[in-house]
Amino acid sequence: MRVLDAEFTKGFIRMADDGWQQGWHERNGGNLSYRMKPEEVDAVREDFKEGQWQDIGTVVPDLAGEFFLVTGSGKFFRNVIIKPEDSLCIVEIDEKGEKYRIVWGLINGGKPTSELPSHLMNHEVKKRVTNGRYRVIYHAHTTNTIALTFVLPLEDKVFTRQLWEMATECPVVFPDGIGVVPWMVPGGKEIAVATSRLMEDYDVAIWAHHGMFAAGEDFDLTFGLMHTVEKSAEILVKTLSMTGTKRQTITTDNLRQLAKDFGVTLPEKFL
Repeated sequence: MRVLDAEFTKGFIRMADDGWQQGWHERNGGNLSYRMKPEEVDAVREDFKEGQWQDIGTVVPDLAGEFFLVTGSGKFFRNVIIKPEDSLCIVEIDEKGEKYRIVWGLINGGKPTSELPSHLMNHEVKKRVTNGRYRVIYHAHTTNTIALTFVLPLEDKVFTRQLWEMATECPVVFPDGIGVVPWMVPGGKEIAVATSRLMEDYDVAIWAHHGMFAAGEDFDLTFGLMHTVEKSAEILVKTLSMTGTKRQTITTDNLRQLAKDFGVTLPEKFL
């Protein structure tokens, strides 16, 4: 099977285009990665080539031998749907988790996303804490969420509670809460380490003045998570713009009742 005919590739391309349509990926902003299943690798292996091994920039031993479909560095999300072989690549991780090589894609040259260390370190964490269920890591420049990082304290508790209160579905969609990373230079190991620490507890990490990182089991759930958080942020931005304060909101008692009725557990530190 050709890579472009595979269902996981079609899902990846759709998600990338959905993010572009939302306005989250100006120019070459944002990146997406998917940890492939063994049967998916076997199905498209005939399309692979053997690229040169390159240093990842970090070490991810628990991802040794894994394959990832990822967006390319400097590539535009708006072009993924029309030029996928130029915009995407599949990378293989070596047996020590120290190097990668491109086995498909980027036909006009290039490298995987500059955020590859962040993606792989977060994949490693999520693979471990979810017993392998999570396969998608998504980074986008979500406008309203970024705006809030200029006016709210950069604290997990503040962002979680504020965004939970903006829409009834929010505590159900992200019951574990949201982590916040202070501003750091993107693409390096420092921000990768900080984000991966948050991913031990959360599925969403906000990068101050930059965007959002989200993790999930599949494309629909991960995109839906990002979309829900950003929609909540948009409501909060509009509320603060109208009045500067809230006349009424979802209360702590309301949140406890919601958690009980929907069968979710909300951490006490956010209540």
